[in-house]
Formats: sequence, C-alpha cells, structure tokens
Amino acid sequence: MQNKPRQIRVLSEEDIPAIERLLRTSEYVYQRFTLNELPLLLKRYPAVGLWNDSTLYGFLLSQIINPPLAWFSGFGVSWTESREYVAVLARLLDQLYEQLRAQGVHYFHYSGNDSENDWLRTLLLGRGFIPYRNLYSYDKFDYKVPTSGNQNVTIRNVDLAHDMPALLRIEEACFEDLWRYDALAFQDIASTHPYFVVSELQGEVVGYQFNALDDDYGYLIRIAVHPSAASQGVGARLMVEAIRFFERAHVSRIMLNTQEDNYHAHRLYEWFGFIRLQQKGFVLRKHL
Repeated sequence: MQNKPRQIRVLSEEDIPAIERLLRTSEYVYQRFTLNELPLLLKRYPAVGLWNDSTLYGFLLSQIINPPLAWFSGFGVSWTESREYVAVLARLLDQLYEQLRAQGVHYFHYSGNDSENDWLRTLLLGRGFIPYRNLYSYDKFDYKVPTSGNQNVTIRNVDLAHDMPALLRIEEACFEDLWRYDALAFQDIASTHPYFVVSELQGEVVGYQFNALDDDYGYLIRIAVHPSAASQGVGARLMVEAIRFFERAHVSRIMLNTQEDNYHAHRLYEWFGFIRLQQKGFVLRKHL
C-alpha cells in the first residue's frame, strides 16, 4: 500500500455507489446507518474517503445529532486493503477529526453491541477513546403484547411543523446530552425512517417513538415519554403500536439497545417479552 498513491478527500452524495460497493464486499465494515439514511449523512455531516483516482479504498462517516457531540457512523475498507485496515482507519480518523472540529464538535463517540468481540473497540481504545457508557441489548421474536396500553392516548404520525417544540421539550426532560436529538436530527429522522409517531394525552404531545427496518430485522430505536405523563400507560401504548408496525412489516426479529442504568426502560421491555442478550454493548468517547 505504501507504494501506491492514495489521497483522502471529503465524500459527497455522488460517492454513494462506491460506498455501497464497499459495504457489500468489505471484510472490515461498521455500519450504524440504514441505506435510506446514507444520502443525508453525506449531505449534512463530515465524511472522508481514501481514493486512488476514481477507486474508493476506504470510507469513514460521522453524524452530529446534538452539537458539540458527534458519533462514529460508518467505516469500510476494500477487500484489497484488508490487511491494511488499521492504517486506513488511522489516516481517515485524523482527517475526520479536522472536519469535526471545524463544525464545533468537542466529543466523538463510538458504540458497539458486544464489548468482548468488537473488532474496532481495541483499535479505538489505542487511539485515545475511553470507555464512557455500558449498554444492554434486547431482542424479541414474536408480536405478543401483555397490554393494550392507555386507550385514551392518541397515536398519530409526527408533524414536525407542529410538534417540534414538544419533541425538544421531551428530549430535554428525558435524556442526557449524549442521547439528545436536536431539531436538525429530528428532520433527518422524519425523512428517513418508515415509522415516526407522537402520543397525545388530553390534546398535548407527551411522547414519541420511531423505528427502522433492515431486510427482515426491525430496530426499535427510541421510545420517550415526558416525565409529566409517567405511569399513565403512555409508554406501553407506544410500545404496542411499535410492535404492530413490526408485525405489518413481517420482521423476524425486533432489536433495541438501552443504557445499562435505564431501569424503567428495562422493566418495560421485559414486560413486553424482550430478552436481554448476554453480550454487553458500550459507548466509547474521545475528546477532540
């Protein structure tokens, strides 16, 4: 690889076919996005690639969902460069850090589902990342529900023009900065996810939920209920509607991640038949 000319440049939407080729063929790939999200990631957030003329040999994507925080969103190396994936990652990271700093990012995060077997974890720990949070993973393999939830709760599709202030209030009340979405992130979610709803109680938006699909897998990404509506069956009603969505989509498996100390969420998931996996997820952080 040292004898071949390689140049790093910023990626754009025009590079999607080259990125998708690496996603299909790479021996070393990390993907924290769906293909529906890829165009917006390249349009809005820093992304860099290693090129030789018109051939892409490696890529590294990011996502900024709540400045000054950003996430490691995707990485891949061509099969011809598999032996050099450590060097490729190092070069791309150094260039991406410059792009992130230019956009005011102070902290860069990486998440994985299996702390014991994640091939990127050790590499990133060796490049200045530190352990930051522990996660649990849950799976569900059926559509059974133990309750119908609060039937006085209205579930409807999100309307960002009307609902954005309520969504941001829920974020502020429910989540630390690490997990909090800003208005731009909600716009991206609404345009790329097949299911995004809000819950209303007595005419007021008190919660929301959105999901993603990947082949026959379903991802329950977020259920949030404002503390003012806690213990009123709102979360259960959102969960019921989410599972009905996955049933209509005929997924074989519903997956989710949650923070290790989010005990209220653990009780909800286990009540609905989600099984906690033995492997533990994690979040790493680097101060740029």
